[in-house]
Amino acid sequence: MRLSCLKSFGRVAGRRSVYTAAPSEQPAVIIGVRQGDKDESFSLTSSGEKLNELVGGEIASRLSQSGKALKEGSSRLVGVVHPDHGPVIAVGLGKHKELNPEEGIDTNREAVRMAAAAGVKTLAELGLPSGKMETFEDAEAAGEGAALSNWTFQTFKADKKPKPAIFSLDESSDWERGLKLGNAQNLARELMEYPANHLTPILFANKVCEELQGLPIDIKVRDEKWAEEMKMGSFMSVARGSYEPLRFLEMTYSGGEKDAAPIVFVGKGVTFDTGGISIKPSAKMDKMRADMGGAATVTASLKAAAELGLPVNLVVLIPLTENMPGGKATKPGDVVTAMNGKTIQIDNTDAEGRLILADALSYADSFNPRLVLDVATLTGAISVALGTGATGVFASSSKDFDVLAAAGVHSGDRVWRMPLWDHYAKLMKKSPLADLNNISLTPGGGSCTAAAFLRQFTNSKNWLHLDIAGVMENEGAVPYLGSGMSGRPTRTMVKFLQHI
Repeated sequence: MRLSCLKSFGRVAGRRSVYTAAPSEQPAVIIGVRQGDKDESFSLTSSGEKLNELVGGEIASRLSQSGKALKEGSSRLVGVVHPDHGPVIAVGLGKHKELNPEEGIDTNREAVRMAAAAGVKTLAELGLPSGKMETFEDAEAAGEGAALSNWTFQTFKADKKPKPAIFSLDESSDWERGLKLGNAQNLARELMEYPANHLTPILFANKVCEELQGLPIDIKVRDEKWAEEMKMGSFMSVARGSYEPLRFLEMTYSGGEKDAAPIVFVGKGVTFDTGGISIKPSAKMDKMRADMGGAATVTASLKAAAELGLPVNLVVLIPLTENMPGGKATKPGDVVTAMNGKTIQIDNTDAEGRLILADALSYADSFNPRLVLDVATLTGAISVALGTGATGVFASSSKDFDVLAAAGVHSGDRVWRMPLWDHYAKLMKKSPLADLNNISLTPGGGSCTAAAFLRQFTNSKNWLHLDIAGVMENEGAVPYLGSGMSGRPTRTMVKFLQHI
């Protein structure tokens, strides 16, 4: 569609400029505008300036006449300025900022992602089928923002909204990497959004096999008989109440040296969580379709690692089950034995994530890993502590955490370190019937006691536990993500793999 201006680009008091569409075969062009230090001053990016010079300064002239300088994350239609290009859309990058180490985020890269998202949104609102986007001098972040903002879950809707096709104005391998990172997070978002009846443990395993088809990844799908042979009593206790059989996914990508010890990612895969006999309130229980967010993010990270050809050996382990209050369901006060021989008194069946992770972490030891990282929507307590601002991380190694934190700065998806003290481990050992209790009998510190419980099931000296319950959904906290399940912190995990 060609866009032509029916009103001038200057503003009339109390009125807005009005635009209409006319046919055009050329894709729109999205360029960046940075605010200057002085009021209403601005500058174009290098790519924007090239196009501006080509048309004799027409872009800058129209922007100057069309109102106040563009703010960060906003957009403005400039219109057609050259017969070889579609309409120009300008997007705001804001002012360049110095990195603030106390914020733990690269705000300039975030501004690029928001600008890319503003461009995509404007294309969609105008009904334009395609656009060429410049890279705003950070091609990877631009690719991430474009991919993440151009996704929405519409699988079960009859009336699907069309998505504009987005291309790079400047050829760049960094742009392609950004698209892969963004699309990996979109895969996690998709898995988290799927209704539980369409993504049971078996269907999850099937879908993952489809998604990873053609990549150099070995996939093993284990069943109940295998779990029983491995003596995974803790994992199996959660599955007892469900009609749907459990599954255990073991996936391997060997991109590193042949004999190098692998990194092991473990993801909580509760495909629906009612709470079991300790049943949850009905309000918002539908959101528990995303209680397999850990499984979704480790799967997405694995796919990105393979697509990017990262030089690492990565094993991904996912225990998959529902947590239901059936006739065979585990009851409060029951005692089960985990794979490592430790007994667990289950006083709250809604603290089930740690039970399935316990056996998965024990199994991870069999790979003699250089590092183990588990991811789970584990506790509401982490949401109380951190809200949507960051993933809570419990780490046995400061060195490993520092690498993860740096990855969060780069990706714009922060992490925050939480205490992993013996104080919390002692609370989990106060069980009248078993070695451990699955909840603390002392109130407070719920995310900390959950992490302390998990630590009892790994022998790895380098272990990180990511509690993502607080960042499971996006309701405006991340401007370039729409509302719904977030897929966080997939890109941070991939960056971690790149630099560990």
